[in-house]
Amino acid sequence: MVVGLNYRTAPVGVRERFWISETRRYEALVQLSRAEGIEEVIVMATCNRTEFWLWGTDVTLAANSVMRLLGAEYGLKLCEWKHFYRLLDETALLHIFRVASSLDSMVVGEPQVVVQVKEAWKQAQKLGATGRFLDAVLQKALVVSDRVRSETTIGKSAVSIPYAAVQLARQIFGTLGNKKVLLLGAGQMSELSAGELLKHGAHSVCVINRTLEHAAELAAKLGGLAIPFEERWQHMAEADIIICSTSCPHTILSRDEAELMVRMRAEKSGPLVIADIAMPRNVDPSVRNVHGIFLYDLDDLENVPDENASEREAAAVEAQKILQAEAQGFRRKLTNEKVVPTIVALRLRLDEICRQELDSFRQENGPFAKDQDEMLNAMMSRMTQRIAGSLSRELKGLPEKVDQELMTTALQRLFHLPTAQQAIAGTKSA
Repeated sequence: MVVGLNYRTAPVGVRERFWISETRRYEALVQLSRAEGIEEVIVMATCNRTEFWLWGTDVTLAANSVMRLLGAEYGLKLCEWKHFYRLLDETALLHIFRVASSLDSMVVGEPQVVVQVKEAWKQAQKLGATGRFLDAVLQKALVVSDRVRSETTIGKSAVSIPYAAVQLARQIFGTLGNKKVLLLGAGQMSELSAGELLKHGAHSVCVINRTLEHAAELAAKLGGLAIPFEERWQHMAEADIIICSTSCPHTILSRDEAELMVRMRAEKSGPLVIADIAMPRNVDPSVRNVHGIFLYDLDDLENVPDENASEREAAAVEAQKILQAEAQGFRRKLTNEKVVPTIVALRLRLDEICRQELDSFRQENGPFAKDQDEMLNAMMSRMTQRIAGSLSRELKGLPEKVDQELMTTALQRLFHLPTAQQAIAGTKSA
């Protein structure tokens, strides 16, 4: 099951409320891996989505566990639940494949999402929050992602959020030649943004980060200048384009500060473009009302015209066919994997019944010669193998999950086997 929200279902103001920082992701993984109805869990949190990828024994209990976490830690209200989606079985599997293949991204084909998926999976594995099922799903999702990029043109001329930010700046200035760029934050998104700006003619780059050492590392890569965070105001006032992409959990530029900055740049002609691509946002949204400043956030970037969009959308149609086929086949494999504990338990139970009957037969009609005794054992072994094999084929061959669950329940009752929940729980760490 997938429970979450993304840029399609929630505006940036809602997404940032439920965005989970890396540190808090660890806490969420620990809590949810112990919660009702959940056997395995991965937390996928980016600027465009917060999702919980789950393998559970009870989807209702699992969804309620997620809801309780969001209510307790992030103040989720009942009326806000409308922004969240709950996807089950093959639909959930297909969604995870779409995310990993960048078909569900704000900019279709953007390359960063694969790294984000790998990091989310690695984090969950480190805490033991995944097991045989989600590990199999993620491994398959990455294989499918590679196949999509090799068999379609989805990655050709791929763009990203930084690319969209640059396009907005070009719309404002016309040309980026000789424009001064300032980066607030020294992470990957800042580096990608600066690379795009320099490629389109930007003149110089200043990097500001709370850790000056990190700023210096990025500045060295870009041939720019690292500035101490305490000296940011003068340099921000001199910039033409500011890219905000820090991990700060609160805004670092208020409206009052923006108005002061505008006054400081009174002698500088031309507007100031600020692209806030951070999650949560670094800039107070009211800054967009300050004269002389053009502020864009993640929602604004979604609507940036893209000359290669039609080509990638056509490729996405082909990619979707690949995903559909892969999801259907892999779902059958997962479903069959789920019934393996029941099949194993059935075989053991049949062996037990046959041993008991054979022991009774020996007591009533024995003793038998050694060769006769071996024939009896062989005959009983063949019988249990035939019965178990026939039931196993029937169980695995059922195309619908509901039919498979009904037959599994019937076998458990007829042969007094462990329940489905006990069987699944017993395989979690396998």
